[in-house]
Amino acid sequence: MELKLYQVDAFADSVFTGNPAAVCPLQEWLPDDVLQKIAVENNLSETAYYIPKGDKFEIRWFTPGMEVDLCGHATLATAYVLHNLEGFKADVINFISPRSGLLPVTVQGDRFLLNFPADKFEEAELTNELLSATDKKPITAFKGKTDYMLVFDSQEDIRTLQPDLAAIARLDARGLIVTAKGTTYDFVSRFFAPAAGINEDPVCGSAHTTLAPYWAKQLNKTELKAFQLSDRSGEVACRLLNDRVELGGKAVLYLKGGIFI
Repeated sequence: MELKLYQVDAFADSVFTGNPAAVCPLQEWLPDDVLQKIAVENNLSETAYYIPKGDKFEIRWFTPGMEVDLCGHATLATAYVLHNLEGFKADVINFISPRSGLLPVTVQGDRFLLNFPADKFEEAELTNELLSATDKKPITAFKGKTDYMLVFDSQEDIRTLQPDLAAIARLDARGLIVTAKGTTYDFVSRFFAPAAGINEDPVCGSAHTTLAPYWAKQLNKTELKAFQLSDRSGEVACRLLNDRVELGGKAVLYLKGGIFI
């Protein structure tokens, strides 16, 4: 069997920046173990698969370690593939996820606006497990649907922070978001998910469904500019829409080809 495969840099203006994702169009779902093996072989933070479903596209995302509930950068990459490479020219692409519901993406020139459910999170105790996750001391902690989030004093804390990946992998969570108020951006962040096979995700869209509501409240504004301070780095334009979050960014094609299974 031959399948199409694309690799797209998401939340990026040029190749080798932003967050790379593999996108594999399907006509019907393959067995889950095959989807997982392809993701392992791709060895990227996410591989997205989609199938046509009426006037929508059902989408799923796999890291090298597991299927996840939601992925922003791979959804952006999939929207790019559909609009630019697979002939779907509507201004709105309606994705539907078995785990996260309807996820519409609006095409706005060369930008894509993702509409995701806002995370529901609560303040958490700064346990020894959380304090040992990094070499910096956080101000406060929160627990969302899938991740912990630690808030720090400064952008420099986030830039220079050293994670303890083994400690993070032991947390009862998909991963750990670290964040602080920015200097030229509203806020900055990094994201670590070693238990999911991703030591550090370059630009994590789904983490911004936690970050944007938090910083919107802290800064008393609904439109925010965010920057992820990973080595590859990337910008995310955020807008809080009540119980939804709009995430905007661009994408760039790196590779197109085929896989044989």
